[in-house]
Amino acid sequence: MDCVSPILDVVTRVWDCSAKHAAYINDLQEYLESLRNEMQELKNVYLDVKGRVELEEQRQMWRTNEVDGWLHSVLGMEAQADQILQKGDQEIQKKCFGTCCPRNCWSSYKLGKKASKKLGAVTELRSKGRFVGVADRLPQALVEERPMNKTVGLDLMYAEVCRCIQDDQLGIIGLYGMGGAGKTTLMTKLNNEFIRANKDFEIAIWVVVSRPASVEKVQEVIRNKLKIPDDTWRNRSEDEKAVEIFNLLKSKRFVMLLDDVWERLDLQRVGVPSPTAQNKSKVILTTRSLDVCRCMEAQKSIKVECLTEEEAIDLFKEKVGETTLNSHPDIPQLAEIAAKECKGLPLALVTIGRAMAGKSTPQEWERAIQVLKTYPSKLSGMGDLDDEISYESLVLLWIGEGFFDECDNIYDAFNQGRDIIAHLKTACLFESGNSYDRVKMHDVIRDMALWLATTYSGNRNKIFVEENDIVEVHQVSKWKEVQRMYLSFSSMVESIMPPSFPNLATLILRSRGMETFPSGFFHFMPIIKVLDLSGTRITKLPIGIGKLVTLEYLDLSYTCLTELSTELKTLKKIRCLLLEGMSYLQMISKEAISNLSMMRIFALKFNKLILMMENASQSPREEEEPNYSREDNGALYLRKDNKALLEELEGLEHINWVDFTVEGALSFQKLSSSQKLKNVMRDLSLVNLEGMTLLRLPRMKHLQHLIIRSCGELQEIKVDQEREGGQGFVADYYHIPNSNFCCLCSVDIIQLPKLLDLTWLIYIPSLEELWVNDCESMEEVIGDAGEVPENLGIFSRLKFLHLHNLPNLRSIGRRALPFPSLTKLMVRDCPNLKKLPLDSNSARNGLKTIVGELHWWEGLQWEDETIRLIFTPYHSTWAVKK
Repeated sequence: MDCVSPILDVVTRVWDCSAKHAAYINDLQEYLESLRNEMQELKNVYLDVKGRVELEEQRQMWRTNEVDGWLHSVLGMEAQADQILQKGDQEIQKKCFGTCCPRNCWSSYKLGKKASKKLGAVTELRSKGRFVGVADRLPQALVEERPMNKTVGLDLMYAEVCRCIQDDQLGIIGLYGMGGAGKTTLMTKLNNEFIRANKDFEIAIWVVVSRPASVEKVQEVIRNKLKIPDDTWRNRSEDEKAVEIFNLLKSKRFVMLLDDVWERLDLQRVGVPSPTAQNKSKVILTTRSLDVCRCMEAQKSIKVECLTEEEAIDLFKEKVGETTLNSHPDIPQLAEIAAKECKGLPLALVTIGRAMAGKSTPQEWERAIQVLKTYPSKLSGMGDLDDEISYESLVLLWIGEGFFDECDNIYDAFNQGRDIIAHLKTACLFESGNSYDRVKMHDVIRDMALWLATTYSGNRNKIFVEENDIVEVHQVSKWKEVQRMYLSFSSMVESIMPPSFPNLATLILRSRGMETFPSGFFHFMPIIKVLDLSGTRITKLPIGIGKLVTLEYLDLSYTCLTELSTELKTLKKIRCLLLEGMSYLQMISKEAISNLSMMRIFALKFNKLILMMENASQSPREEEEPNYSREDNGALYLRKDNKALLEELEGLEHINWVDFTVEGALSFQKLSSSQKLKNVMRDLSLVNLEGMTLLRLPRMKHLQHLIIRSCGELQEIKVDQEREGGQGFVADYYHIPNSNFCCLCSVDIIQLPKLLDLTWLIYIPSLEELWVNDCESMEEVIGDAGEVPENLGIFSRLKFLHLHNLPNLRSIGRRALPFPSLTKLMVRDCPNLKKLPLDSNSARNGLKTIVGELHWWEGLQWEDETIRLIFTPYHSTWAVKK
């Protein structure tokens, strides 16, 4: 019996095992059905849990990791179960015909065993799906979506800023532009659409900085975002708070969004770690001033520009609404007119667009457009948005107004004026014009400036701006309190009584058609200081102008005056007399200039055509040959020889700024022999130097602009290389302020048919612009410059080079030049110029374009293919004039 028991135990175990394994085969179909049913139950639980999660996420909740893991496990389990069920169903179909026996017992056994185990796993997973809660509140440190309307016209700028955010080398990014241009909207779009979708950032903090920049205020916003407890924050110093913020942020990849920054905010004092390529954090700021971007040490500053006309119309119509636009067939076109009056400024478009929503009659729209058009928008002689003014003209006007009377000399005044213009540009209150020395002002900014000037500081009714085709004198005369007046008109209707302006100090007149003013218009202006008649079509001085004995600034530029009469002599307080672009001026009364004993600034230029008249309603007069048939011993005839006028200028005690056109060889000799005239000459044109084959330019340390034109015999130009102290040319390059032409930045060479080269320009270290036109014999710009060491920069400051109609020009320079400042090179009708003085190191800092005919460009010869490939992207062809 003792032997039997072990045997029975073995047999029992074998039987149980065999029976169990047999069950895997015999009960395969039952296992599969149980697995299918249990899997369906699991799916039902899955759908319930998933629905709860989605509902909570709509409530800004965040699914727990446990729930998220369970949902993923169910999807994995479903795939595995489906595979077993599919194979099991196929195995059952393979049973021997007419029996219940499987054809392949081993395969059925394996499937049955898998189904049994999977059934247990599914049951266990289903039991784990009983969750009390499926989501938690979102941690506040994540990016919060901010309210934002639909944006228009920001896509390209948005893409550019996104690229900058992705650049690890750019830690601080500045967005600057005028108020209302859309800077905050752009940063909101970045926050909502890019930063929220970018999982790389652990925290985003938005701070409205405003003015003054308060470290305490910024720290408080950051503290609330980081959820720093009161007990670790209250009663702590600024420095302790900064340390707390720093220690919390230093281990995170953060993005700090600083809106409306007006001045430098010291991030170190706040406690914000410096964004670096290592920590990959970012600081993005919005401001109205490029200077603030620089003070904040932004590695990239991006200007937010106004909208294009098409974008502006789209934004305006969106704010007006379809209902209003469809209320009358005329309104869509009227809406476009109104949108154009906003000049692309988003804030104006949005504000006015909303105001016009619901205005459903054309009459309401026409009245609104009339208000927009007639609202004062002409300030300080600057016209519409597309009108520009040169730095020089603007600063001269400021000098006339007395803004710089505290300056020691005229040069300090000009430098201060330029500094102010530069500051206004960086603050986006001025915009750059079409050339580097011109600016313009946005209409909306100008309207705001004028509104402030006329509303505050007790100036109501003291500034008057009027633009109309017809101005009635009796209307203007009502403005007895006016101190500064701007009038733009085509004609002026006289009144019986002449107008009276007892308080008028500044008068700027722009007339597109008038050749004379009503009689008596200038008779009663007892305290006037500034009179600007530039661009009018007057042919002689207005009657009564001699009565303006308090006048200190008189601008007659770009007028049709043919002579300046003796009436000018009475204006003894004149300090600034401007006669630019006087294409018709033939004579000035003798002693008219020498009697202006207080004059400091004098400008007389003939060479510029009547640019200001090109927009006049009448065609400009053809430039006439001077008529000297009427001899007058009391007149100076300017077009023959203006030596006598130079002598009168030389006799003025206070003169220290002269722009002048020298006509004739005798006049040039007078200039060369007068140390005083050479010291005060700032803008010089040399014209018709008959008989001169060699021109020797004397030392003129304040000369900024030089034009040499229409000298038919001139073959060579040289400059005076000797200077005070006896140092030579090389020393001048190292000490530019001490050179003979340290200020000369612009040179125009025009219609010198026999001139061979311009090698003398190597002695002009500050040259920024060079125009060379119509010099048929010129073969080289810079010839033999062997005396200049290669390490010294010929054309080192040249920004703009224009070469036109030089049929024999073969070379700009005999060796490759660095051109570190060059932005634009323009070549036209120079068929023999086959090579440019460029190599792989040339013009690397700021080159924007090389303009030239396509056939000329394709015919250029290069040192190697690499250099051609470097400069090909900069080439563009001349625009075809329509």
